[in-house]
Amino acid sequence: MHINTNFLILPLLVVALLGATDVYAEPDDEDQLRQIIAAIEYGWENADGTPFFRHFLGQDGARYVETGGQNNGLDDLVEHHVEPEGDVLDGLDLSFSAIETHVEGDFAWALVDVEVKATVKKDGRQIHNRGYETFLFRRIDDSWKVVHTHSSTRPVR
Repeated sequence: MHINTNFLILPLLVVALLGATDVYAEPDDEDQLRQIIAAIEYGWENADGTPFFRHFLGQDGARYVETGGQNNGLDDLVEHHVEPEGDVLDGLDLSFSAIETHVEGDFAWALVDVEVKATVKKDGRQIHNRGYETFLFRRIDDSWKVVHTHSSTRPVR
């Protein structure tokens, strides 16, 4: 009697793939990702590019998207967006909340609720926006680096 083993292989493959993400996740991955996100929040609020240079990979072709605009490369993001906001905005309060992280081997992503409050120095206009941000990460030499971000917010009504 010949037993067809193909029907056994598929369930084993499915079980192996479903468990694969947990096998590759390190116990402190979520904490590391949350610490990076907190550092980025600090950098935005304080117009300080240091956390970006520390935690972003800044690879060739990197683009960072925010509400329809984009920065090409890490230098562009820091020099033309992060640091100038200190000159343009007063009392910038950026809040990242409901942080949801996912790790698959050396790749991870986080979904974050965003709230932005500030006053435009030039005319006193109040900004109050809410939305979402996605961070994509790659593990490089046992540390996580941001490879891409995409943020979208709109005014609170």
